[in-house]
This record gives sequence, structure tokens and C-alpha cells, in this order.
Amino acid sequence: MNQTTSRMLNRVKAVYLYIRDNGTVSTTEIAEEFDTTDRTIQRDLKVLQHNGLVDSPVRGSWKITNRKVKIS
Repeated sequence: MNQTTSRMLNRVKAVYLYIRDNGTVSTTEIAEEFDTTDRTIQRDLKVLQHNGLVDSPVRGSWKITNRKVKIS
């Protein structure tokens, strides 16, 4: 796995944990927390959403789902 992919996967995991720990949060809040752009966070959230780990009940707000996940 290359360094860019590894960095992205680490950020995706961190984003998931941030949402889990903070409840429903906005894309902008996450981007500010991780000092990156909304667009970058949207890509990360798309990965999490595709895997059924987060959901956006209201456009731009995110929460985790009830799907069980093992974090290593």
C-alpha cells in the first residue's frame, strides 16, 4: 500500500471515530477538525457511507450507523 493510500485510510478511520465520539456533525466541522477541505472530507465520508458506517439524515450532517465495526 502506498503512503497516500495509507494516509487516506488513517484519516477515514479518524473521521469515523470523530463522528462516533461527537454525535451528529457537519462536513465543515469535520474538515476544520482535520485541517483539510470540505471536498476531501466528502470523499472520506463517501467511503464510510458506501460501507454502511455513516449516514447523512440531513444534507451536510453526518452520524454513525448501528453497523458493528471492529477498529484495529
